[in-house]
Amino acid sequence: MKTILVMAETRQNELRPNSLEVISAAQELRQADDKVIVAVTGQNADNYTSALSLAGVDGVVAVKTATEDFDADIQEAVVSELMEQYAPSVVLMPHSVDSLGYAPTLARKGNYGFASDVFGLAYDGDDLVATRAAYNQKVNVEVDFPGKDCVLLTIRPSVFKQAEDAGSPAISSLDMTSLTSRSQNLRYVEPEGADDIDITGVDFIMSIGRGIAEENNVDTFRELSELAGATLCCSRPIADSGWLPKSRQVGQSGKVVGACKLYVAMGISGSIQHMAGMKHVPSIVAVNTDPGASIFNIAKYGIVADIFDIEEELRTHFE
Repeated sequence: MKTILVMAETRQNELRPNSLEVISAAQELRQADDKVIVAVTGQNADNYTSALSLAGVDGVVAVKTATEDFDADIQEAVVSELMEQYAPSVVLMPHSVDSLGYAPTLARKGNYGFASDVFGLAYDGDDLVATRAAYNQKVNVEVDFPGKDCVLLTIRPSVFKQAEDAGSPAISSLDMTSLTSRSQNLRYVEPEGADDIDITGVDFIMSIGRGIAEENNVDTFRELSELAGATLCCSRPIADSGWLPKSRQVGQSGKVVGACKLYVAMGISGSIQHMAGMKHVPSIVAVNTDPGASIFNIAKYGIVADIFDIEEELRTHFE
């Protein structure tokens, strides 16, 4: 029997949705007699135990600290204490700026296994194998951890569905308000120019690629997407050119569109990196002039045509 420890994240007094995704990853990883323990840290940690009481969770630990804001020193000390108490074989946490502030250091100090931005995990016999991208997202690699009794993994957002079904885990608390830090949080500031839409949570996306040819054509498809009720996204070349914000990029080096139900790919050839962000979508419609484009291998509906001809037809329909 093994224990999987999940570290939930909060921000500005709200539980972050990626915490529920990591719980789902733990549910998929667990074997017959394994236990899943979820911990949440903060001055008001008790406020989140209800939302974390989900099926497949055996215990929820509310760790009370002196501050509600994330602090790397305090979080590292908390996780270290929880690992001492529960002796987990795996510690899972969201891949975020928070976890990267303490997980690598903790792994080094404890001589634990570590991998970041993991989007696949499974056992090969008794050995844990984590899948992540490498070489600037050009290949996927499988990482194992020989000789490591415990492994820390940060889980890529929007890969696993959010755990939803309610459960009745044991609730416990841990007082660590005596912990101090070398730093002080003054305030939380949203980054300037942050996009107003989180594409990981939308259900209808129209995405553009190299086929639009020129930046001037972006507005044409922005208007079409608005008429259709879709969110306009793109492949990496469009974001790299600055034609759309990076936050609109779908793919391994962009975002995985976890909630999307309909994905319309306009002029996208279908690189492995792009398809990693959307190939799970149940209904994919691809429009491309190249009948051999890779995108057609995963599309439910394929249209071999010029995207501007299709744009005109769709605009007529929606107007």
